[in-house]
Amino acid sequence: MATQPRLNKYAVVTFLFAIAATKAASNKIPDDGASWWSHVATLADDGMEGRNAGSPGHHRAAKYIADKFKQAGLKPGGVGGYLQPVAFNSLRIVEEESSLELVRDGVATKLTLGKEAYMSSRVRPAPTVEAPMVFVAYGLQIPEFKRDDLAGLDLKGKIAVYLSTGPPGLPGAISAHSQSAAERWKSLKAAGAVGSAALSVASAESVGWARASQARLQPSMYLTAPGFNDQVGHNIAITINRDYSEIFFDGSGHTWAEITAAHRDGKPLPTFPLTCSIRAKAKTETKPVKSENVIAVLQGTDPRLRKEIVVLSAHMDHLGVNPALKDDPIFNGAMDNASGVAALLEIASRLGSAPSRPKRTVVFAAVTGEEKGLLGSRYFANHPSVKGTIVADLNMDMFMPIHKLESVVVLGIEESTLADAIGQSAREAGLKILPDPAPQQRRFIRSDQYSFIMAGIPSAAFKFGYEKGSPEEKLQAEWLAKRYHAPSDDLSQPVDKPGAARFCDFLGRAAELVANQPERPRWREESFFKRFERRK
Repeated sequence: MATQPRLNKYAVVTFLFAIAATKAASNKIPDDGASWWSHVATLADDGMEGRNAGSPGHHRAAKYIADKFKQAGLKPGGVGGYLQPVAFNSLRIVEEESSLELVRDGVATKLTLGKEAYMSSRVRPAPTVEAPMVFVAYGLQIPEFKRDDLAGLDLKGKIAVYLSTGPPGLPGAISAHSQSAAERWKSLKAAGAVGSAALSVASAESVGWARASQARLQPSMYLTAPGFNDQVGHNIAITINRDYSEIFFDGSGHTWAEITAAHRDGKPLPTFPLTCSIRAKAKTETKPVKSENVIAVLQGTDPRLRKEIVVLSAHMDHLGVNPALKDDPIFNGAMDNASGVAALLEIASRLGSAPSRPKRTVVFAAVTGEEKGLLGSRYFANHPSVKGTIVADLNMDMFMPIHKLESVVVLGIEESTLADAIGQSAREAGLKILPDPAPQQRRFIRSDQYSFIMAGIPSAAFKFGYEKGSPEEKLQAEWLAKRYHAPSDDLSQPVDKPGAARFCDFLGRAAELVANQPERPRWREESFFKRFERRK
């Protein structure tokens, strides 16, 4: 046998470091982002027909995602495979047989649906409603901040008219939560209201009226499983075009201009009865819809910790097809949210092929029905198709890789000990963590992390960051104005693919760190959201 040369300590250390570096490099996602983009290109292709929940295109997307999870070596986490069936009823308001009227002094003025106002199908409207209106400021009750916009008001049998934003000065996450449809209606219902009407201010709008009102033509969906209807007694929900808001305040002693100025200046808003009523007739159509979440499992290695689950989530559904748009009827949803699902697949591939696996189990969840009200994630968070205890959710939705990645925004980072692992991953990646630049848009409650939060689970959501007043802020604002929930969110738009790959690397590392921490993630003692953990 030949004698082997002896290595000195320096050579051994250097050799071992080189091996570790080679392994680490082999686990990294390619810097050019080509692999990530290939998933986006497939999911946002015209052949997927906009991936509307329950549609043939959505089913094709679900199969593609399941196949990629299988290729990554992940185990099925659904029901008899990778798919978790989710049953819905869809509801569409038949506008040609429905109507809204503003009644004042016995005189009815017809409101053109889609122009002055529209009825939301997110609430199951009663066939007929006629009720007086009361302006309730923001319509919020937050005892912790001694806020009660409904104090002293008579709302019994009435429609509460509110600004669909929050007052300045509240912490962003708490403000967003209090403005959720369920929380706001809980307060209004307890005060006796039978309906609601939302007024918007420009600073809180993501898109203009034309595109927002167009969404009313899409059917809404409801989970058929019991226990998910938090809008009982909500007989009508109206959204008012702010360009026509003044007519609702005629004769009240107040004006819409006065209200918007007070909000802009951070002054208290008055509350008062309006001199008009709403008369509504709603014709609706319902039908059953079957859709699916796609769930995959990377089993943890630690005998004790693998019973705890870290979820990585992203929604795969989008808005489908609108035949009325002749030039381009398909809502491809490249950024919203093929980008997030593509990141999910990339991270699954990275962790699935790594030489060592995390101690906790990591579950990858591509969920349905986000665009319908976070329904797929809500169902999974409350009826998980995997065994174990979910201890964290890291969510990706429209993370917006449309400029260079230098920083990230992590919604909810201040609320839990997830901040420790996320902060370490950001430092390793050379990324700054910036605060939410637009808390008035309530992004903390507008994607799937909120479903897990309401189930008591520490959660966070991730996006590309930008500094206030920067060119990147301008790019983001222009994208929202032109492409958000529009057919132009397609494969032709400019995208920073290497930045997206870096983002996947950062988030994959954060998930790995969370899954390997000795202690499970916990809400901070001072967090407002710790209360939902106690309710479980």
